[in-house]
Amino acid sequence: MHPSTVLFQDQIQPVLLPVCDHYAGSEKLMRKSIALQQELDGIFDITLDCEDGAAAGNEVTHAQLVASLVASDSNVYQRLGVRVHDPLHPAFEQDLSLILPACKDRLAYLVLPKINSHRQLMAALEKVNQYGMRTDGSQVPVHVLIETHGALAEAGQIAALPQVECLSFGLMDFVSAHFGAIPASAMRSPGQFMHPLVMRAKLDIAAACHRFGKVASHNVTTEIRDLSVVADDARRAASECGYTRMWSIHPDQIRPIIQAFQPDSNEIEEATNILALARKHQWGPTTWQNHLNDRASYRYYWTILKRAQLGRIALPEAAQDLL
Repeated sequence: MHPSTVLFQDQIQPVLLPVCDHYAGSEKLMRKSIALQQELDGIFDITLDCEDGAAAGNEVTHAQLVASLVASDSNVYQRLGVRVHDPLHPAFEQDLSLILPACKDRLAYLVLPKINSHRQLMAALEKVNQYGMRTDGSQVPVHVLIETHGALAEAGQIAALPQVECLSFGLMDFVSAHFGAIPASAMRSPGQFMHPLVMRAKLDIAAACHRFGKVASHNVTTEIRDLSVVADDARRAASECGYTRMWSIHPDQIRPIIQAFQPDSNEIEEATNILALARKHQWGPTTWQNHLNDRASYRYYWTILKRAQLGRIALPEAAQDLL
């Protein structure tokens, strides 16, 4: 039996996405980002931005441009997503009507910002599916920005929705929503990893995602010159907060984020050895280097290999046979 069948018989098989989500809002930056995605063999996602990262006042033309890029031959890996305006914005339904019919079958995901509640999200999804039901009858996956008090309070209900595959933390909007009760220093490092209210939000989002097998995507790093800050933020997001994906807002941030989130060669070797031994024993308990393993730990190690595969890391032949 295939490992995915054996190991997840009574467990949710988690959604796995590229570890870096790069945002671009102008035509120049979108086209440059797509070229870089091709150069790096599709190792990261791109979110084409119609909201905060795009210029205001030209919403129709911008939405049409975004739709044309997603539908074009430049979308080689079909890993282009789109962030539309929030459901209360006058351009929300206009975005959906211009973008989804034109490219729904090639759109990787749709990002919904400034969601206030599970109920509001459900109403927004009705609109999304009205315009974006795919030719094969499937729904466009949705990523939800958690940046309001209401969305944070209902993060679990939001993550439980089948169409939702990712929750992203909107740090700056979340801090701003406290009207000065959280200092500006919490919008950057090290404050964002120290302030209790911010850390509570990050951890609640990550916990909600992992409960339902969804992806937790960490907020941006506003530092674009000192890449060591980007790398450290990504490392802390992964190791301390349980995130498996992170936003990029500058092309130079992409590689440090990918490096921080991908498994290293030692992890891959260990996972390969443990799983190869497990398969020989029909996935029963085994001992590797004096440590007992069973299906609980096998799920962990199999996910390591899947993450490496998704990151285009060259795997040992024995690992390839397990995937």
